[in-house]
Amino acid sequence: MIPMIDLKKQFNDLKDELFELITEVLESSQYILGPKVMELEKKIAEYHGVSEAIGVASGTDALHLAIEALGIGEGDEVITTPFTFFATAEAIIYTGATPVFVDITNDTMNLDPQKIEEKITKRTKAILPVHIFGHPADMEQILAIARRHNLSVIEDCAQSFGAEIQGKKTGCFGDAGCFSFYPSKNLGAFGDGGMVLLNDSSIAADIRKLRNHGSKGAYRHQSVGFNSRLDEIQAAVLLVKLRRIDEFNKKRMQKAALYSSLLSENMELPVVKPGVTHVYHQYTIKSNERDKIQKVLGDNNIASVVYYPIPLHLQEAVSFLGYKKGDFPVTEEISEKVLSLPIYPELEEATIRQIAEVINNA
Repeated sequence: MIPMIDLKKQFNDLKDELFELITEVLESSQYILGPKVMELEKKIAEYHGVSEAIGVASGTDALHLAIEALGIGEGDEVITTPFTFFATAEAIIYTGATPVFVDITNDTMNLDPQKIEEKITKRTKAILPVHIFGHPADMEQILAIARRHNLSVIEDCAQSFGAEIQGKKTGCFGDAGCFSFYPSKNLGAFGDGGMVLLNDSSIAADIRKLRNHGSKGAYRHQSVGFNSRLDEIQAAVLLVKLRRIDEFNKKRMQKAALYSSLLSENMELPVVKPGVTHVYHQYTIKSNERDKIQKVLGDNNIASVVYYPIPLHLQEAVSFLGYKKGDFPVTEEISEKVLSLPIYPELEEATIRQIAEVINNA
């Protein structure tokens, strides 16, 4: 089977450096919020040009704690996209706030800025765009809307580590940028992990307390918090991979360009807006023949995944929000057409050519 991602290849390339740093952690016996976490926070903050970076246990926690620290909670509303992983809405609900969905654009599949303002109410406190599949959302328009209505902006950057708009990296535009280090991400750990980026030291201090049981110092708890701490071994893994993240992303872009040069015009290929760097966490095509293509790929031992087959507004878990089929027609149509193909830095050119040939034949 040709997999969606082959983490073993990356491990084999990096294992000497990985073992060296992991051994340092094991010999130090500091496993939680130690020097490697601090070093990673510093280097990721520098990479993005922000003053604060806080390591947490997952990308979901990054979103949750950022929303919480911004004072959003019971009775509040947060505008976001229905075309994303469930964690985006889940994190909003954790705080007691309500996710309010807005349809997406057909081209980038990101939140449609033209449809945001009609959903703003007196209860709206924030906009939460997702940089889906590694293509940045339209932050210029989103930020302009947020300023007009005095709203916070929280970026879900789970799929966009290293992506840029006019040379500025995602995660640096809003009040907070939230990242996931799930193993399959562009920058992935050997387990779970996440990070919040921001420039407000006061909010950063609140997030640091929240991630550690509401504690500012040993056994002194100013508030009820959570257990959401990035561990040292994951930080060590991420430090090794961070050294090569630009190289990894460049290779993803090269693989994507090859796919786009080979695939038939009978399907919609990923777009890249002017001034934007797309880091291709996923290479996602759209076709009315999606199910046929996926079957043929499977018959040829080639993996593919539908991200996402059921939009958030139609998920059973959030039926209490009262949405129904037809509420977000662009999202619903795209969910029936999208198919993500294998893409990762180590993917061979010959393999891409093989995949493209199977798809074109289908």
